[in-house]
Amino acid sequence: MTQERQGEIYMLFHTLFESWFPIIAIFSINLIGALYSYTFTVLIAGSVFLVIVIYRGRTAEFFNKKAYRDLLLTTFYITLLFILLFFGLKYTTAGNMAVIIFLQLLFSYLYFNLFGKEQLSILHTMGAFIMGTGALIILFPTDFMLNKGDLIILAAAAIAPVANYYQKRAREYVSSETILAFRSLFALPFLFGIAYFTEPLPPLLQLQEALIYLFINGVFIMGLSKIFWVEALHRMSITKTSAMVALIPLFTLLFAYFTLNEVPTLQQFIGILPIIIGGFLITRPLPKIE
Repeated sequence: MTQERQGEIYMLFHTLFESWFPIIAIFSINLIGALYSYTFTVLIAGSVFLVIVIYRGRTAEFFNKKAYRDLLLTTFYITLLFILLFFGLKYTTAGNMAVIIFLQLLFSYLYFNLFGKEQLSILHTMGAFIMGTGALIILFPTDFMLNKGDLIILAAAAIAPVANYYQKRAREYVSSETILAFRSLFALPFLFGIAYFTEPLPPLLQLQEALIYLFINGVFIMGLSKIFWVEALHRMSITKTSAMVALIPLFTLLFAYFTLNEVPTLQQFIGILPIIIGGFLITRPLPKIE
C-alpha cells in the first residue's frame, strides 16, 4: 500500500469521526449541559493523549520552555473555540454547525492572505467570495434573522485559524501528542471552575447516561480523530486533505437526519455547495514564481 493510499484511509476515518462531533455533543449537552459536556470530554481526551505521550517516552517535552508561549496560546484559543462550539450547539442544529465551522478556511484566507503577507491570487479570492456567498445563505435564511447559535459557531470558526497558527508554531518544538495532551490537561482546572460556577452540577444518573457520549467524543472524535489527521498530513498534500475535509458537513447532515431527525433545509442544500467549492478553490496551490 502506498503512502498516499494510507493517507487517504487515515483521512477517511478522520472525516467520519469528525462528522459525528456535533451529533454526539448534542446528546451529552441535553443531559449534563454545555460546559460540563466539554469539560468531561477534555478530561477523557487529555487522559488518552497523556497515555500516548508516556508510552512514546516524550514526557520531557512538557518541560521545553521554548514551546511554552505557543502551547499556552494554543490552549487558550482552542479552549475558547470549543466552549463556543458547545454553547452554539444549544441553539442551532448539528448540520448548521458542521457547515459553518468549515468557514474557518475563509477566515484563514482573510487573516493570512487578504490582511496578511501571504501571496494573493484571483483563484483564491474567487474561492473566498464563493464561500462568503454560501455562508450568507446559511446564516440568513428567508426571514433574514440571524440565529444566535449560528453566530456563536461563526465566532468559533473565526478563532480556529489563530488556534491552528499557534499550534503549528508549537509543533516546531514538541510532538503533536504533547500539544494535544498539554492543551487538554492545562485547560481542565479552568473548565471545571467556570462549569461549577455557571451551570448546575449534573445529577449522577444523568452523568452516567452521558458517559457513553463523553467517551465517544473524548476517545474517538477528540482523540483518535486528531491522530488520524496528523498521520494523514504526513502522507498527503494539504490540498487533498482540505478537499476531503469538505466531506465532514455532508456526512454530518446525513448522520443528523438518521439520528436526530434533522431534515436538511433548502438553505443548507443551496449554501453548502458554494461553501465546499470555495473551500476547494482557496486550498488550491499557487503556481510557483520562477
